[in-house]
Amino acid sequence: MFFTVFGYQMSYLEFFGTIFNLICVWLVTRNNIWNWLIGNIGVVFFMVLFYQIQLYSDFFEQIYYLITGFYGWWAWWYYRKNKTSKNSEDMPITNNSLRSNVIYLAIIVIGTWAMGYFMGHINVYFPAYFPEAASFPYLDAFTTVMSFVATILLAHKKVQAWYLWIVVDVIGIGLYYQKGVVFIALLYVIFLILATKGLFNWRKLIDKSYEHGTGDREILPAAQRS
Repeated sequence: MFFTVFGYQMSYLEFFGTIFNLICVWLVTRNNIWNWLIGNIGVVFFMVLFYQIQLYSDFFEQIYYLITGFYGWWAWWYYRKNKTSKNSEDMPITNNSLRSNVIYLAIIVIGTWAMGYFMGHINVYFPAYFPEAASFPYLDAFTTVMSFVATILLAHKKVQAWYLWIVVDVIGIGLYYQKGVVFIALLYVIFLILATKGLFNWRKLIDKSYEHGTGDREILPAAQRS
C-alpha cells in the first residue's frame, strides 16, 4: 500500500500506473510523440496490477501496449524523419475508409468472442499461472480487443481511434469501479474527457487542412497549430 485517502487504500502500482497513463493520453491529444514512451512506463505498472486483480485480458493487453508503444513511437518518428509531404512535419491525420471500418469491426467481434472464451477458461488451461477465474471475461475481452484496434489506428493517426477509445473508457469506468480499483475508474473518467477532446482536436486539424486545400491527406505544420 502506498497511502490511504478517504479510507481507500492506494497501491504503488495503481497510483504510478495511473499518473503515467494520464500524462500519456494528454500528450496524445497534443499530438506529441513522447506519449508512446511515457505510456510504456504506465503499462508496466498496470501489467502487474491487472494480474493481481484477475483481469487477465487487461494483463495481456498491457503486453500488447508495451510492444505497440515502441511501434507507435517508431512510426511517428520515422515519418517525421522521412516525411514526403512538403506541407507537413508529422504523419498526417486521416479518416479510415468504409472498407477498413468494416474489417476492424469484424476483428473486434471475432476477437472478443475468441479472447472471451479463452480467458473464461484460462484458469483451467493454466492453473499454475492463473489460479483464479477471470473476472468479466467477455466484457474485459471486448474492451481489450477494441483497445488493440484503437492503438493501431492511433499509431497511423486515424480519427476513428478516438471513437473506439470513448467506448472503451465508458465501459472501463464501470468495470474498474466494480473491481474496486476506484482510482483507475476515476482515471477513465479523465480518459473519457481527454478522448473527447482528442477527437475534437483531430477533427479540427482535418477541417483546417481542407481550408488550406490539402484535403484529408495532410494537416498543418506543427508550427502553425494552435
